[in-house]
Amino acid sequence: MKATAELQVVPIGSGVSVRAEITRVVEILGSYDFIIETHASGTNIEGDLETIFDAVKVIHETLHAEGSVRLVSFLKLETRTDKPPTLVGKRLQ
Repeated sequence: MKATAELQVVPIGSGVSVRAEITRVVEILGSYDFIIETHASGTNIEGDLETIFDAVKVIHETLHAEGSVRLVSFLKLETRTDKPPTLVGKRLQ
């Protein structure tokens, strides 16, 4: 099933700057067959629903293995039955 999602990963206890951890999140997402758009507070994703779930799991496992003690993620999902959801269809231009 195709889905669009917004993912925000928040490392807690990593200090003021979390640039390294968020850069890693974007690298991991980029290794999947997703369309991604980063923005100031998260990343928009277009892809297969199950693969999105798998990617979030890999993000948590990887960041923990690399030293992040605590992570909180916020995931918003959209699926449709009438047509495949797309990020392009969300733009207000």
